[in-house]
Amino acid sequence: MSATLVIGPAWVGDMVMAQSLFRLLRAQEPDVAIDVVGPPWSVPLVGRMPEVRRGIALPVAHGEFGFGARRALGKSLRAAGYARAIVIPRSFKSALVQWFARIPVRTGFAAELRGLLLNDARELDRQVLDQTVKRFLALGVSPGAVIPDPAQPVLRVDEDNRATLMRRLGLGNRPAVALMPGAAYGPAKQWPISNFAALAGLLSGRGHDVWVLGSAGERALGEQIRSGAASGADAGVFNLCGQTSLEDTVDLLSAAGVAVTNDSGLMHVAAAAGTHVVAIYGSSSPDFTPPLTVHKTVLYRGLACSPCFRRECPLGHLNCLREITPPTVLDACSQRERYRTLVI
Repeated sequence: MSATLVIGPAWVGDMVMAQSLFRLLRAQEPDVAIDVVGPPWSVPLVGRMPEVRRGIALPVAHGEFGFGARRALGKSLRAAGYARAIVIPRSFKSALVQWFARIPVRTGFAAELRGLLLNDARELDRQVLDQTVKRFLALGVSPGAVIPDPAQPVLRVDEDNRATLMRRLGLGNRPAVALMPGAAYGPAKQWPISNFAALAGLLSGRGHDVWVLGSAGERALGEQIRSGAASGADAGVFNLCGQTSLEDTVDLLSAAGVAVTNDSGLMHVAAAAGTHVVAIYGSSSPDFTPPLTVHKTVLYRGLACSPCFRRECPLGHLNCLREITPPTVLDACSQRERYRTLVI
C-alpha cells in the first residue's frame, strides 16, 4: 500500500473542497493511504472524511512562517515512507514540510521560487482552472490531463453526537433552518445582519426554529440576529455561535432542512453535511467557489461591479448584498427544490 501526504489548505471551506481531491486519489488508487497536514482545527474535520487515514496538525499560526515547526514536523514524517506529496497552498513555506520529510515525488504549483522544493512543479493556468476545486484536482492528475468533474465532498455524520447536542442545546422541537452570518474574508461577503435578523423572524413566524451557527468570535452577530428578530419570534431563534466545535457543527447541519449562508467555510461544511444550501454571494463569485452539491440555491445579483473580490465594498454601497431582500431569501428556503442558481 502506497501513502500520499497532502499539505492541506488553511481555510475551512478550502479544506472541505479538498475532499474532492482526496476522493479522486482514492478512485485512482483504492488502497492509497492519504494523510493530510493542516492547522490543528482541521484534524477533526478531515477525520470526518472516509478517504483520509489521519490528519496531522501543524502547530503554526495562520500567516506565521514557522520554519522550525515545519522542519521538525517534516523530519518526524521521514519514517512514514510516503511515495508522494501534494502541496495545495501556493506559498513557499507550505512546501517545507514535504521537503524535510524527503518525499521522492513532490507536486505543487510553481510559485515563490518553490522549484527548490518541488520536483513536479505545475504551471497554474487560471483560464482553464477557473474554480478553486479544479486547481486542487489538477494536482491529482498528470500534467495536461483532463480535469474530471469534482466528486461532492461528503462528511461523515456522528448521529449519536448529534442527538447529544440537540438534547444539551434544547433543539429539535420544530423543523430547523440554520443561519451562518459570518465570513472570515471580510464584510463585502456578509449579507447585512439586519437582513439575517428579519429572515429569522419570518422563519420563526412560519413555524421554524432558527439555529445561528458560527465561532465564538461571531457570538455578538448571533445575538444581534436573535434580538433583532420580530417581537415574539425570537423564542425560536437560538444563538449557538461558540457553543459547538467544528465537527459538532457538521452534525447539527445534517439535521437542518436548509442552511442560509454567506460564501464562507461553513457554506461548504453545510453542503458536505447534506443540507440544502441557500448561498448568498456578494463580492465573490458563485462560478469560482460554488457549494459542491446539487442541493443548493445560489442568490447573486450579478451587478456590473461584481465580482470585485474585495474585502470591503470599494464603492461604499454594498448593493450586491443589500439588494437581496429577506423575502427573497425566505422564498428560496421555501421553494428550494425549484432553484439551483437564481441571478436576481
